[in-house]
Amino acid sequence: MAEKNWQEGSMLPIAVQAVVCLASAVAPSRAYADSLNPPSDLGNLDPNLIWEALIGGVVVCAFLAAVALWIHSALRRSKRSQLRRNAFVSSAMNNLNQGVVMTDAQRRIIFCNDRYIEIYGLTRSDLWTGMTGYDILELRRQRGVLAVSDDDFYEKAASSNGLITELPDGRAILVKYFVLPNGGSVATHLDVSEQRKLSRQLASTKQFLETVLDNVPACVAAKNIEDGRYIFANRAYERFWGFSRDQVVGKNARELFDPKSAASIEATDRAALLAPEGQYRNEFEVEVQRDQARRMVASIRIVVRNESNKPEFLLVVFEDITDRQSLSVELENTKKFLELVVDNIPVALIVEQVKDGRYLLANRSAETILNRRREEATGLTASDIFNAKEAKLIIARDEAAIKKRGMITEEHPISTKDGLRLFLTRRATVLNDAGEPQYLIKTHEDVTNRRQTESRMAHMAYHDGLTDLPNRAAFLQALNQMIEACEGTDEEFAVLCVDLDGLKEVNDVFGHALGDKLLIEVALRLQDTARGGLVARLSGDEFGLIIDGKQPDAGLALAQQLGEALAPEFHIDGRAVRAGITTGMSIFPHNGPDGASLLANAGAALFRAKQKSRGTISLYQPEMDQQIRDRRVLHQDLSMAIKNGELSLAFQPQGIARNSVAESEIIGFEALARWAHPVRGQVSPAEFIPIAEESGLIVEMGEWILRQACREAASWPKPLQVAVNLSPAQFMHGDVVGLVHSILIETGLAPGRLELEITEGVLIEDFDRGLALLRRLKALGVRISMDDFGSGYSSLSYLQAFPFDKIKIDRAFIMNLGRNPQSAAIVRAVIDLGHGLEMSIIAEGVETIEQLAFLAREGCDGVQGYLLGKPLPIGKYAGLVGRVEAMELALKTG
Repeated sequence: MAEKNWQEGSMLPIAVQAVVCLASAVAPSRAYADSLNPPSDLGNLDPNLIWEALIGGVVVCAFLAAVALWIHSALRRSKRSQLRRNAFVSSAMNNLNQGVVMTDAQRRIIFCNDRYIEIYGLTRSDLWTGMTGYDILELRRQRGVLAVSDDDFYEKAASSNGLITELPDGRAILVKYFVLPNGGSVATHLDVSEQRKLSRQLASTKQFLETVLDNVPACVAAKNIEDGRYIFANRAYERFWGFSRDQVVGKNARELFDPKSAASIEATDRAALLAPEGQYRNEFEVEVQRDQARRMVASIRIVVRNESNKPEFLLVVFEDITDRQSLSVELENTKKFLELVVDNIPVALIVEQVKDGRYLLANRSAETILNRRREEATGLTASDIFNAKEAKLIIARDEAAIKKRGMITEEHPISTKDGLRLFLTRRATVLNDAGEPQYLIKTHEDVTNRRQTESRMAHMAYHDGLTDLPNRAAFLQALNQMIEACEGTDEEFAVLCVDLDGLKEVNDVFGHALGDKLLIEVALRLQDTARGGLVARLSGDEFGLIIDGKQPDAGLALAQQLGEALAPEFHIDGRAVRAGITTGMSIFPHNGPDGASLLANAGAALFRAKQKSRGTISLYQPEMDQQIRDRRVLHQDLSMAIKNGELSLAFQPQGIARNSVAESEIIGFEALARWAHPVRGQVSPAEFIPIAEESGLIVEMGEWILRQACREAASWPKPLQVAVNLSPAQFMHGDVVGLVHSILIETGLAPGRLELEITEGVLIEDFDRGLALLRRLKALGVRISMDDFGSGYSSLSYLQAFPFDKIKIDRAFIMNLGRNPQSAAIVRAVIDLGHGLEMSIIAEGVETIEQLAFLAREGCDGVQGYLLGKPLPIGKYAGLVGRVEAMELALKTG
C-alpha cells in the first residue's frame, strides 16, 4: 500500500509540469503579439484573433483533461492489481495450519495471521498499529498463555528444537523463530498436542513391554536373522550370563561366547529357521561367563515373521535346568511337601488297605468323621471305629467301589460331634502292578452348607428378593403350565398386569427404603385378595396375577377387589402412605396362544390403561398394537440419539465396606447411560435399555458407553476403577474381545482399571462360546464381575466354570436387610460363597448406614448405592477422582 501511495503521489507533479509547459508555449506568442501591437481597448481587437485565442484555449484544456483521465485510469489499475496481490498473500497466510508472525528490523509487527490469534485466544482488536514483538509477548503473558521471559522465549524458539509452550487447556504449541537477512523475523506457532500425546503413548507402551519382559523369570532374547546380532535381552538373561544388556545388543554369539558354545547356539538357530512350524526346542550345555561353570540349558526358539510372512527376527526363551540333576534331594523334598499338603487339605482323606480293610492313612480333616485323632485310627477298620449299623453300610459301599475298580461318588449323612452332616464321598480303587485292587482312597467333603446355599439359590432364581413373590420366570412357567392344562377344553383364565401407582413419588419423597417396605405391604394385600391365586412380581412396580373362571367377569371382579384392597392407607414407619393400582388384562385363549403373548398383551392393555387414567382397568383389544408402533418410534428416536449425541454418562461411586460413609474409601465408579430426549426430556434407562436390547441397538450403544467410560477414566488423576455393563447381545454379535482391546489401546486406560459387569445371560445363551470369550477378555488384564447375582438364573456352575473377579449382590436382597432374616442369611451365604471361591463381593443398593454396617461386619468387600452417592456427571465427583487438585496445580504453575 505504501508503494501504491507513493506511485499516486509521483504522477501528480508530471501532470502539473505538462500544464506549465503548454502555458509557456502559448505565453511567448501572446507576449510577442502584444509587443507588435500597442495596447488598445478590447473592442479594438481583431475578431479573428479573439476566436483563434479561444479555440487555442479549448484545445489546451481538452488536452490537459485527456492527460488527467489517462493518469487517473492508470492509478486505478495499479491499485486494483496491488489489492489482488495483497488479498492473495493474506488469504494464503491466514489458511495455514500454524500461526505466523512477521516483524521488521525494528521488531515492529508487519503481519500476524488468523491462526496465531486463534491459538492464543486473541482478537484483531487486541493488536494495534506499531505493535512490537515484545508487546505481543506481554499481551500473551497477561492473558495467561505465556509463562517464560522474553529472553528465554527468543533464545529457545531460535534453537533447532524450538520452544514448547504449554497452554492452560492442555495444548502444546511448538514455536520456531527465524531471523531474516534484512533484520526482520518470522515466527511459526504449531499445535503439536496430538503428536506429543502419541509420543507419550508410544513411549509408555514400549516401557510397559520392556518392563514385562524384564520381570519374566525366564531368559528372553531376540536377534536379527540376517546377521545373528542380538537386538534385545531381558534382566534374567543378564543375570544368567553375567554381562549387561549393553554388552549383548549389537553383537553375535561368536563375539559373546566361547567357540564351542557359540557353534552350538548357531546350529540351534539354523535348526529353528528350518523347523516346519517355526519353533524349535532343545537342551544343550554351555559355559556361563559369571562362574566359568558348565550348565545345562533348555530353550525354545520361535521365528517371528513380518506382515509379508517373511522371517524377521528370532525369539529365544531358555531356562537353567542344571538343578534337575539333583533328583534324589528334590524327590525327598517333594515327598515331605506332599505329606504336608495331604495333611492340610480341607477335604477328609482316608486310605484303606483292600486285603483287610485297615486304615493306612488319614489326614487331619478326617478326624471329624472318625471322631478321634488320626494317629489313633491308623491300623483300625470301619467296624472298630463306627457303630454296627454305620459300619455295615460303610463296608458295603467300600466293597462296591472295589468291585467296580473305578470311581464311585455319592452323598450321605454322617454323624459327627456337630450333629448329622451331609458329606460328598468319593471312593477310588488303586490297582497294583498285577492289576488287582490294593488300596481304596476315600475323600469326604462336608457339603451341608453348600447344599443349603444351593437350595437358597434355587429359591432366589424363581422368587423376588424383596417381596419373596414368584418372579417373572416363575410366572411364565406357571402360565405355560396353565395353558397346557386348559388346552383342548372350554376353560378360560385371565392374566392381570397390575402397576403400582405412586411408588416413584414415595421413593422421591421418603426414600427407597420406605418404598421397598410399601412394595412388601402391597404384595401381602395382593396375596390376601387373590385368595390363593398366583401372584408374582414382574418388575420394579409391576405385579402379575392368574385368575381362572368365567372371563372376563372373574378377572374384572378380581381387579376391582384388588383396587379396593389397596385403597386404604399404608402405615409405614409412622407415615401414612397411599398407593393405587392400574390394571391390564388379557384372556386365554382369545388373546394369545402362549404365555409370552398373553403377558405381552396384558402389558399392552396396562399401557392403554395408564394412558387413559391411573387407577383404571383395561381389557386387551387388537388395536392396542399401537403400543408396538409407539415402541418402534421410541426405537427410531433411540437410534438417532446415538448419532446426535443425546446420550451421556453418569457415574455412581463404589467404596470399601466400612462402618461409616466417612471410612468407606472410594475405589471406583460404575458408568451408567442416560438419555436426554429433545422432546420427551429424560428417558428412564428402564424404558430405553430393554428396547435397545430387543432391537440390537445395545451393541452400538454399548460400544459408545465403553469407549466414553474408558476415555473418561483415563483422564482421572487418581487410578480408580471404572465398571461398565456388557449386554449378552454384545457377546453374540461382533468381536467383543477385539473391541475392548482396541478401546483400551485407543484411550490409554490400563486394563486392570476396567471392570466388565455381565449377567448370567452371557453364559445362558451359549455357554461354551460365552466362557471362551470371558477367558479371552480376562487374558487382556481386565476384571470380570457377575452382575445382579441372585436375581435370575444364577447358578453355582457358572462360578465354578469361570473364575470371576467379583460377585455383585442384587439390590433387592440388600434393601431387605434388618427386616427380613432370610435376606440377611442369603447375603451372608453369598459373601461366604464368594470368599470361598476367592472372589470379592460388592453389594449394590446400599442406602442406609445400618445396611453398610451389616455388610462391613459380614466381611463384604465393596458397596454401591445412594448412601455413597447417586449416579451423576463425573464433574460432580471431581474431588474424588483427583481432578480438583490437578486444576489447582495447573493454576499455580501456569
